[in-house]
Amino acid sequence: MGYVGFMAQDKDNGGAGSAGKSAADIRAEIRRERQAAELRANLQRRKQQVRARRGGAMDETAGLPASDGTKSQ
Repeated sequence: MGYVGFMAQDKDNGGAGSAGKSAADIRAEIRRERQAAELRANLQRRKQQVRARRGGAMDETAGLPASDGTKSQ
């Protein structure tokens, strides 16, 4: 969780640190923030699946449907 605090602290500086950054540094920072958001969303989905399994409820996944056992050619 120290990473999240670090990110929040960096944003609270009012952009003072971004004045001396190159375009590549800014793109890298945006990419890291996007990846962190995707990881958090993935973790929340996984936690929800575990809770559903523990509670006996069915997962509502958006993935591929289960196979019916027949082979397609």
